[in-house]
Amino acid sequence: MNFFKYIKAVGTGPKGNRNLDKDEMIDAMEQMLDQTIYPEQATAFLLGWRLQEETNEEMCGALEAFNKYIKRTPIANSIELGNPFDGKRKRPYLFPLIAKELKNFDLNLVISGDLVQPAKTGITTKDTCLNLTLEDNIHFFDRVDYFKELSELTQTRKRLGLRTGFNTIEKLLNPGNSSFAMTGAFHKPYVKKYLNLFGAHYEKLMIVKGEEGTCEFFGKSKYWLMIDGEIQEFKIDPEEFGINYTDVWEKITLEEMQEVMRSPSDELKKLVRLNAALVLVAANRVSDLKEGYDLLSK
Repeated sequence: MNFFKYIKAVGTGPKGNRNLDKDEMIDAMEQMLDQTIYPEQATAFLLGWRLQEETNEEMCGALEAFNKYIKRTPIANSIELGNPFDGKRKRPYLFPLIAKELKNFDLNLVISGDLVQPAKTGITTKDTCLNLTLEDNIHFFDRVDYFKELSELTQTRKRLGLRTGFNTIEKLLNPGNSSFAMTGAFHKPYVKKYLNLFGAHYEKLMIVKGEEGTCEFFGKSKYWLMIDGEIQEFKIDPEEFGINYTDVWEKITLEEMQEVMRSPSDELKKLVRLNAALVLVAANRVSDLKEGYDLLSK
Protein backbone atom coordinates (compact mmCIF):
# COMPACT_ATOMS: atom_id res chain seq x y z
CA MET A 1 0.00 0.00 0.00
CA ASN A 2 1.08 3.60 -0.55
CA PHE A 3 2.83 4.63 2.68
CA PHE A 4 1.08 8.00 2.66
CA LYS A 5 -2.13 6.21 3.66
CA TYR A 6 -0.44 5.04 6.86
CA ILE A 7 0.81 8.55 7.65
CA LYS A 8 -2.71 9.86 7.06
CA ALA A 9 -4.15 7.21 9.39
CA VAL A 10 -2.06 8.40 12.36
CA GLY A 11 -1.44 12.04 11.47
CA THR A 12 -4.71 13.58 10.32
CA GLY A 13 -6.06 14.54 13.75
CA PRO A 14 -8.63 13.24 16.26
CA LYS A 15 -11.49 13.19 13.74
CA GLY A 16 -9.58 11.55 10.91
CA ASN A 17 -7.14 9.27 12.70
CA ARG A 18 -7.67 5.53 12.85
CA ASN A 19 -5.79 2.49 14.07
CA LEU A 20 -4.03 0.22 11.61
CA ASP A 21 -4.92 -3.43 11.45
CA LYS A 22 -2.25 -6.08 11.82
CA ASP A 23 -1.59 -6.57 8.11
CA GLU A 24 -1.31 -2.82 7.53
CA MET A 25 1.21 -2.51 10.35
CA ILE A 26 3.29 -5.38 8.97
CA ASP A 27 3.36 -3.64 5.60
CA ALA A 28 4.24 -0.26 7.15
CA MET A 29 7.09 -1.79 9.15
CA GLU A 30 8.47 -3.65 6.15
CA GLN A 31 8.51 -0.45 4.08
CA MET A 32 10.44 1.32 6.84
CA LEU A 33 12.85 -1.54 7.44
CA ASP A 34 13.50 -2.01 3.71
CA GLN A 35 13.91 1.78 3.40
CA THR A 36 11.70 1.93 0.32
CA ILE A 37 10.28 5.20 1.66
CA TYR A 38 11.91 8.52 2.53
CA PRO A 39 13.27 9.01 6.08
CA GLU A 40 10.90 11.97 6.49
CA GLN A 41 7.95 9.65 5.84
CA ALA A 42 9.19 7.19 8.45
CA THR A 43 9.62 9.90 11.10
CA ALA A 44 6.20 11.39 10.31
CA PHE A 45 4.58 8.00 10.81
CA LEU A 46 6.52 7.16 13.97
CA LEU A 47 5.64 10.49 15.58
CA GLY A 48 1.95 10.28 14.69
CA TRP A 49 1.77 6.66 15.80
CA ARG A 50 3.31 7.53 19.16
CA LEU A 51 0.97 10.45 19.79
CA GLN A 52 -2.06 8.37 18.87
CA GLU A 53 -0.94 5.61 21.27
CA GLU A 54 -0.15 2.21 19.84
CA THR A 55 -2.76 -0.55 20.07
CA ASN A 56 -1.89 -4.12 20.99
CA GLU A 57 -2.84 -5.28 17.48
CA GLU A 58 -0.49 -2.72 15.94
CA MET A 59 2.37 -3.65 18.26
CA CYS A 60 1.87 -7.35 17.56
CA GLY A 61 1.90 -6.62 13.83
CA ALA A 62 5.14 -4.66 14.17
CA LEU A 63 6.74 -7.49 16.15
CA GLU A 64 5.61 -10.03 13.55
CA ALA A 65 7.25 -7.92 10.86
CA PHE A 66 10.46 -7.67 12.91
CA ASN A 67 10.56 -11.45 13.28
CA LYS A 68 10.85 -11.82 9.49
CA TYR A 69 14.22 -10.07 9.58
CA ILE A 70 15.82 -11.18 12.85
CA LYS A 71 18.64 -13.73 12.59
CA ARG A 72 18.55 -15.87 15.71
CA THR A 73 21.26 -18.04 17.26
CA PRO A 74 19.83 -20.37 19.95
CA ILE A 75 21.50 -20.16 23.35
CA ALA A 76 20.64 -23.16 25.52
CA ASN A 77 19.50 -22.65 29.12
CA SER A 78 19.21 -18.91 28.65
CA ILE A 79 17.22 -15.97 29.91
CA GLU A 80 16.97 -12.75 27.93
CA LEU A 81 17.49 -9.54 29.89
CA GLY A 82 15.65 -6.87 27.91
CA ASN A 83 17.08 -3.40 28.49
CA PRO A 84 16.28 -0.06 26.81
CA PHE A 85 18.52 1.00 23.94
CA ASP A 86 18.83 4.59 25.16
CA GLY A 87 21.28 3.60 27.89
CA LYS A 88 21.76 4.32 31.60
CA ARG A 89 22.91 7.53 33.27
CA LYS A 90 22.46 7.28 37.03
CA ARG A 91 23.94 3.92 38.00
CA PRO A 92 25.96 1.07 36.48
CA TYR A 93 24.55 -2.00 34.80
CA LEU A 94 24.56 -4.94 37.16
CA PHE A 95 24.37 -7.81 34.67
CA PRO A 96 28.18 -8.31 34.45
CA LEU A 97 28.23 -8.95 38.21
CA ILE A 98 24.94 -10.88 38.17
CA ALA A 99 26.53 -13.30 35.70
CA LYS A 100 29.30 -14.05 38.22
CA GLU A 101 26.72 -14.89 40.87
CA LEU A 102 25.02 -17.33 38.49
CA LYS A 103 28.12 -19.18 37.27
CA ASN A 104 27.16 -22.38 39.10
CA PHE A 105 23.57 -22.53 37.85
CA ASP A 106 24.02 -23.46 34.17
CA LEU A 107 22.11 -20.32 33.23
CA ASN A 108 23.15 -18.08 30.35
CA LEU A 109 22.29 -14.39 30.13
CA VAL A 110 21.35 -13.01 26.71
CA ILE A 111 22.01 -9.28 26.29
CA SER A 112 21.12 -7.30 23.18
CA GLY A 113 22.58 -3.92 22.22
CA ASP A 114 23.20 -1.34 19.54
CA LEU A 115 24.22 2.28 19.13
CA VAL A 116 22.40 4.56 21.55
CA GLN A 117 18.80 5.38 20.58
CA PRO A 118 16.61 8.36 21.59
CA ALA A 119 15.49 9.82 23.87
CA LYS A 120 18.41 10.02 26.30
CA THR A 121 22.13 9.46 25.78
CA GLY A 122 23.27 7.06 28.45
CA ILE A 123 25.78 4.23 28.50
CA THR A 124 24.38 1.37 26.44
CA THR A 125 24.59 -2.37 26.90
CA LYS A 126 26.78 -2.38 23.79
CA ASP A 127 29.20 0.10 25.38
CA THR A 128 29.28 -2.09 28.46
CA CYS A 129 29.77 -5.42 26.71
CA LEU A 130 32.47 -4.14 24.36
CA ASN A 131 34.49 -2.44 27.10
CA LEU A 132 34.29 -4.89 30.00
CA THR A 133 35.63 -8.39 30.44
CA LEU A 134 32.51 -10.52 30.65
CA GLU A 135 31.84 -13.93 32.13
CA ASP A 136 31.35 -16.73 29.61
CA ASN A 137 27.69 -17.10 30.60
CA ILE A 138 26.92 -13.68 29.07
CA HIS A 139 26.02 -13.81 25.39
CA PHE A 140 25.95 -10.39 23.75
CA PHE A 141 23.98 -9.94 20.53
CA ASP A 142 24.85 -6.85 18.50
CA ARG A 143 21.80 -5.70 16.57
CA VAL A 144 24.05 -4.64 13.70
CA ASP A 145 24.53 -8.37 13.13
CA TYR A 146 21.17 -9.94 13.97
CA PHE A 147 18.77 -7.18 12.84
CA LYS A 148 20.69 -4.74 10.67
CA GLU A 149 17.54 -3.31 9.11
CA LEU A 150 16.41 -1.79 12.41
CA SER A 151 19.96 -0.79 13.34
CA GLU A 152 20.23 1.13 10.07
CA LEU A 153 17.29 3.32 11.14
CA THR A 154 19.33 4.71 14.05
CA GLN A 155 20.17 7.99 12.31
CA THR A 156 16.54 8.52 11.30
CA ARG A 157 15.44 7.97 14.89
CA LYS A 158 18.13 10.31 16.22
CA ARG A 159 16.97 13.07 13.89
CA LEU A 160 13.47 12.70 15.32
CA GLY A 161 14.95 12.68 18.82
CA LEU A 162 11.90 11.26 20.57
CA ARG A 163 10.80 7.90 21.90
CA THR A 164 8.67 5.93 19.46
CA GLY A 165 6.93 2.57 19.34
CA PHE A 166 10.30 1.08 18.39
CA ASN A 167 11.56 1.77 21.94
CA THR A 168 8.90 -0.57 23.28
CA ILE A 169 9.20 -3.38 20.76
CA GLU A 170 12.99 -3.55 20.56
CA LYS A 171 13.53 -4.44 24.22
CA LEU A 172 12.68 -8.13 23.77
CA LEU A 173 13.50 -9.44 20.30
CA ASN A 174 14.79 -12.79 21.59
CA PRO A 175 17.90 -13.19 19.39
CA GLY A 176 18.99 -16.20 21.45
CA ASN A 177 15.65 -18.08 21.33
CA SER A 178 15.53 -17.92 25.12
CA SER A 179 12.75 -19.65 27.01
CA PHE A 180 12.72 -17.04 29.78
CA ALA A 181 12.87 -13.26 29.77
CA MET A 182 12.89 -10.18 31.99
CA THR A 183 12.40 -6.56 31.09
CA GLY A 184 11.71 -3.32 32.90
CA ALA A 185 8.70 -1.02 32.80
CA PHE A 186 8.77 2.75 33.26
CA HIS A 187 5.06 2.98 34.07
CA LYS A 188 2.54 0.43 35.30
CA PRO A 189 0.36 0.54 32.12
CA TYR A 190 3.34 -0.89 30.27
CA VAL A 191 3.25 -4.03 32.41
CA LYS A 192 0.09 -5.25 30.68
CA LYS A 193 1.36 -4.01 27.32
CA TYR A 194 4.61 -5.98 27.61
CA LEU A 195 2.92 -9.14 28.87
CA ASN A 196 0.38 -9.04 26.04
CA LEU A 197 3.00 -8.28 23.40
CA PHE A 198 5.81 -10.62 24.42
CA GLY A 199 4.30 -13.15 26.81
CA ALA A 200 3.41 -15.80 24.23
CA HIS A 201 7.02 -15.91 23.00
CA TYR A 202 8.46 -17.19 26.29
CA GLU A 203 7.80 -19.92 28.79
CA LYS A 204 7.94 -17.22 31.46
CA LEU A 205 8.17 -13.43 31.22
CA MET A 206 8.82 -11.18 34.21
CA ILE A 207 8.32 -7.41 34.19
CA VAL A 208 10.34 -5.45 36.76
CA LYS A 209 9.97 -1.89 37.97
CA GLY A 210 13.66 -1.41 37.34
CA GLU A 211 16.21 1.39 37.25
CA GLU A 212 15.87 3.54 34.12
CA GLY A 213 13.65 0.99 32.40
CA THR A 214 16.03 -1.92 32.91
CA CYS A 215 15.21 -5.14 34.75
CA GLU A 216 17.71 -4.26 37.50
CA PHE A 217 16.63 -2.67 40.79
CA PHE A 218 18.59 -0.66 43.36
CA GLY A 219 15.93 0.02 46.00
CA LYS A 220 12.32 -0.85 46.78
CA SER A 221 10.66 -2.18 43.67
CA LYS A 222 8.08 -4.59 42.26
CA TYR A 223 7.80 -7.30 39.68
CA TRP A 224 4.87 -8.75 37.80
CA LEU A 225 4.05 -12.16 36.34
CA MET A 226 1.10 -13.47 34.36
CA ILE A 227 -0.24 -16.41 36.38
CA ASP A 228 -3.34 -18.32 35.22
CA GLY A 229 -4.36 -15.42 33.01
CA GLU A 230 -4.07 -12.82 35.78
CA ILE A 231 -1.31 -10.26 36.32
CA GLN A 232 0.11 -10.70 39.81
CA GLU A 233 2.33 -8.17 41.59
CA PHE A 234 5.18 -8.99 43.98
CA LYS A 235 7.10 -6.54 46.15
CA ILE A 236 10.89 -6.22 46.38
CA ASP A 237 12.47 -4.60 49.45
CA PRO A 238 16.27 -4.83 49.72
CA GLU A 239 16.09 -3.59 53.32
CA GLU A 240 14.42 -6.87 54.28
CA PHE A 241 17.71 -8.50 53.30
CA GLY A 242 19.83 -5.95 55.15
CA ILE A 243 20.77 -4.10 51.95
CA ASN A 244 20.97 -0.31 51.71
CA TYR A 245 22.82 0.75 48.56
CA THR A 246 22.72 4.53 48.03
CA ASP A 247 25.42 5.41 45.48
CA VAL A 248 24.11 7.44 42.55
CA TRP A 249 25.73 9.52 39.80
CA GLU A 250 24.50 12.63 38.03
CA LYS A 251 25.76 11.06 34.81
CA ILE A 252 27.95 8.00 35.18
CA THR A 253 30.85 7.59 32.74
CA LEU A 254 32.04 4.37 31.19
CA GLU A 255 35.28 4.65 33.16
CA GLU A 256 33.35 5.00 36.43
CA MET A 257 31.23 2.00 35.54
CA GLN A 258 34.34 -0.03 34.78
CA GLU A 259 35.79 0.87 38.18
CA VAL A 260 32.57 -0.16 39.95
CA MET A 261 32.66 -3.52 38.14
CA ARG A 262 36.31 -4.06 39.11
CA SER A 263 35.86 -3.17 42.77
CA PRO A 264 32.22 -3.41 43.86
CA SER A 265 31.47 -2.37 47.44
CA ASP A 266 30.19 -4.94 49.91
CA GLU A 267 26.75 -3.30 49.80
CA LEU A 268 26.68 -3.48 46.01
CA LYS A 269 27.70 -7.15 46.11
CA LYS A 270 24.68 -7.91 48.28
CA LEU A 271 22.42 -5.93 45.97
CA VAL A 272 23.80 -7.82 42.97
CA ARG A 273 23.09 -11.09 44.76
CA LEU A 274 19.48 -10.07 45.31
CA ASN A 275 19.14 -9.13 41.64
CA ALA A 276 20.64 -12.50 40.72
CA ALA A 277 18.05 -14.15 42.96
CA LEU A 278 15.33 -12.42 40.96
CA VAL A 279 16.83 -13.82 37.75
CA LEU A 280 16.58 -17.28 39.30
CA VAL A 281 12.90 -16.64 40.03
CA ALA A 282 12.32 -15.52 36.44
CA ALA A 283 14.09 -18.62 35.11
CA ASN A 284 12.03 -21.00 37.30
CA ARG A 285 15.10 -22.07 39.29
CA VAL A 286 13.62 -20.96 42.64
CA SER A 287 10.12 -20.04 43.81
CA ASP A 288 10.80 -16.68 45.44
CA LEU A 289 13.45 -14.06 46.19
CA LYS A 290 14.30 -15.35 49.66
CA GLU A 291 14.93 -18.87 48.40
CA GLY A 292 17.16 -17.52 45.65
CA TYR A 293 19.08 -15.16 47.93
CA ASP A 294 19.64 -17.84 50.55
CA LEU A 295 20.84 -20.27 47.87
CA LEU A 296 23.30 -17.73 46.46
CA SER A 297 24.54 -16.84 49.94
CA LYS A 298 25.66 -20.39 50.77
